Amino acid sequence: MTDIDTYSEDSADGADIQQPRLWRDGVWTARVIKNEDDDGWAVSMTRLGESEPALVGPWTMGRDKKNPKPLDAPAFHTLVKTASEVLRRHEQQLHAQLNKQVSVGAGSERIRVALQIVPDEEHPHGVLTAQDESGTALGEARVAAGFKLSQSSAQAWIDSGYAARPR
Repeated sequence: MTDIDTYSEDSADGADIQQPRLWRDGVWTARVIKNEDDDGWAVSMTRLGESEPALVGPWTMGRDKKNPKPLDAPAFHTLVKTASEVLRRHEQQLHAQLNKQVSVGAGSERIRVALQIVPDEEHPHGVLTAQDESGTALGEARVAAGFKLSQSSAQAWIDSGYAARPR
């Protein structure tokens, strides 16, 4: 029986775990696993409630060059920080893909046009909004999820008087 076999992660007690190949702190679970591709070891970091790990990476061999180095507090905290950063970057990238904005005009005539994509599984779409410099809403329209926001498409929408169906 290995260290990991002594604990069922489905346990309802929610207690922290600090075993050589399994650590959990109530938010993150680190699991040292055999690397399927070679003789080495890997570590996976999974956030509570997620089915897939946020991070999988190589893990250091122990002194015997056969078994993995045991997890410890400093290693676990470093892994938590790294996995959290991976998730943060993923969220930022997703936000950037779903939200675009351009400014059209000059000075007090400047208008900010924003596009927010709504990734609905059945009816994905975008919401186009326009605001003046003071933040006053000038227009809003629903657009196709594939709408490309650019200076020219924003200007065309403004010129149309914020038509309900911009092109």
